[in-house]
Parts: sequence; structure tokens; C-alpha cells
Amino acid sequence: MKKTWYAVYTKSRCEKKVATLLAKKKIEHYCPLNRVVKEWSDRRKLVFEPLFTSYVFVRATDSEMATIRQTNDVINFVYWLGRPAVIKDVEIENMQSFLDVYTNVQLEKTAVNVNDLVRITSGPLMEMEGNIVSIQNNKVKVALPSLGYQLVAEVKKSNIEVLDYTYQIANMVS
Repeated sequence: MKKTWYAVYTKSRCEKKVATLLAKKKIEHYCPLNRVVKEWSDRRKLVFEPLFTSYVFVRATDSEMATIRQTNDVINFVYWLGRPAVIKDVEIENMQSFLDVYTNVQLEKTAVNVNDLVRITSGPLMEMEGNIVSIQNNKVKVALPSLGYQLVAEVKKSNIEVLDYTYQIANMVS
């Protein structure tokens, strides 16, 4: 059976405990830990804190899902459109690589707004850039200027990245 990565929602401050319990059940999991230097008046110490509060990622088959749900301090799987949200292998790998290199990592939510310049990150239009025309549910319409035409494509929000403001200005000037 094929294993897929999912996000599991845990009770508050129980991420490491859930990871330990999943390990005892021999369920593949990943609890991303951020290396943070804490400073007190008399000392400094490197501590490992969960990067995502109340989340642990599990790589499981459908048959293992019930066992995961029955784990102490697991509330449930994170759902998207009525099904447990699937996390791509490459996203977990990128997260692991990033946390191996950097410390004191901060999470920032990225808002997607109409007229933002974006790059499509996967699918048949991968690496194409354009402006967001509209946003509805899980899809955005992106205008992709090509050959003097406006090509409008519906793309899942998860398949785009917002290009930063300096990148937008540099391309406007050139």
C-alpha cells in the first residue's frame, strides 16, 4: 500500500509527546523542530521547539489512519475539502532540508491577492509567471502574458508562489 504524508492536529503543546507515541507504534512521522537560542539573564541555551504548533506530520497508509487517530493527544487529521489533507513528499523534504541549515526559523502566512505577481510551482504551466485575476475557493485565475495574448488559467492556490515586491519592480523596469 502506498504511504502518503498527512498533517495531524494535536492537543496544545503535545507535539513532541505525540511524535514519541507514534514512534512506539512504528508509524513514520515528522515533527519539525526549530532550533532556537533562548536567552536568560544568566545563560543562553539552544532549545528545540516545534515549528508548527499543534501539528505533526505522519506518513501512513489508509489502514494506519485509525491507529493514528487513537493515539493519545491526537485530535484528528487536518482536513481539506472533506478529506485528510495530503502533503507532498517534496514539501516535507524541503522543510527537513531548510531546518537542517537554519535556526530561529519564523513562519509567515502568505496572502494571495488579486493583481499579485505569482509563479506557478507545479503542473503543466510550471515556472510560468503571471498576475492573479480572481480568487475562488481553492483556485485562482492567473493571467499569463504569452505571445502578446492574455492566457487565463485556473490554478490551485497550493501550486503558486507570490513573487516578492522587489522582484516585481525589477521586472517592471526591465
